[in-house]
Order: sequence, then C-alpha cells, then structure tokens
Amino acid sequence: MSKRHNQKYKIDRRMGENLWGRPKSPVNSRSYGPGQHGQRRKSKVSEFGLQLRAKQKLKGYYGNITEKQFRRTFDEASRRKGNAAENLIGLLESRLDALVYRAKFVPTVFAARQFVNHGHVLVNGKRVNIASYRCKTGDVVEVRERSRSMALVLEALESAERDIPDYIDLDTKAMKVTFVRVPEFAEVPYPVQMEPNLVIEFYSS
Repeated sequence: MSKRHNQKYKIDRRMGENLWGRPKSPVNSRSYGPGQHGQRRKSKVSEFGLQLRAKQKLKGYYGNITEKQFRRTFDEASRRKGNAAENLIGLLESRLDALVYRAKFVPTVFAARQFVNHGHVLVNGKRVNIASYRCKTGDVVEVRERSRSMALVLEALESAERDIPDYIDLDTKAMKVTFVRVPEFAEVPYPVQMEPNLVIEFYSS
C-alpha cells in the first residue's frame, strides 16, 4: 500500500468518518480510530476540540494540504467581502487539484494533486503543474492529449462513485471541464458534514 493510500485511510480512521465516501474506506468496517488507543471510550469534546476537528476534517478532505497553505486560504477568505465560511469553501473548490477531482479525471484528491504536479493538465491551453493554482470562472481545464489514455483517467471517468456538480461543465469525450462559477457551500457534494463556520471560529479565536 502506498504512502498516499496509508495517509488517506489514516485520516478516515482518525476522523471516524468516510471523508470521501469511498467503498474501500476502513471506517466502513472499523469506526474507531487507528492505533492502540483507538477503541477507548470517547470523552466529551470541548468547543475548541470541535473547531479543531472541523478544521482537520476540511483540510484533510482537500488532500491534507499543509497548515501554512490552509491558513493562507483562511486569511484570504477573511479579507474578502461577504461570509468568510462561504469564501473559504469557494477558494478551496477553486483549486486546480479540486477541480480535476470534481471532473472525475482521477479517483481521489490525492491522485489529483499528483496528476497536476506531473504535468498532465492544461488550463486554458497552457500546462499548469501547481496543484494549488486558483482557477477563475470561465477557465477551461483539460487532460493533456498524451495523458488521456492513462488507465487511471479512463477508470475514474467511468466510475459511478461520484456525481459531477452543477458548477462545472464537463465534456467527457474531450476530457475537458469548464469552471462555470465559484460554488456556494450548499452546492458542494461533500459525503460527510463539513462545518466551515467552526473553522472560521478556530482561526478567529
């Protein structure tokens, strides 16, 4: 099992939830946390603990991005006009790796990051290999022609595991997706409950 798979499943076990809604998640058979203390009785979680968990869950969902990067995203969400929690989700969903994942070009968000880093993706016709690259409304993201026959891509596109959200427009045949609009929190198809408002409280306290 690769390090990335280990990390992904560890996050699921630690949170006690199937973060990505995958049938292979160990939480489906073992709902307790990893390690020798995983089955201990859970004590009441403090308000800070709830906020921390909400932050770790959201950060983990997007491929367990670094704390520095996540904090920077929060700072920008706070500076923007409007609801900070909505802004945070909008910024996270605008990431190139998130868009590649939503378009089902790859099976997992971890694979999306690697796929982008290895140069398999074009944005508006130009190769971009930065997973955190922020896409704008109207941007067209596509799989490079030489990468379209990869088994990883073909299997992911055929999978019925996830639905394509309304805020992107996918052309499956051309392996091309248009970022129609920045989504609102309610539109994002999270398999588990996310609480971005608690994330804002965590960093604001």
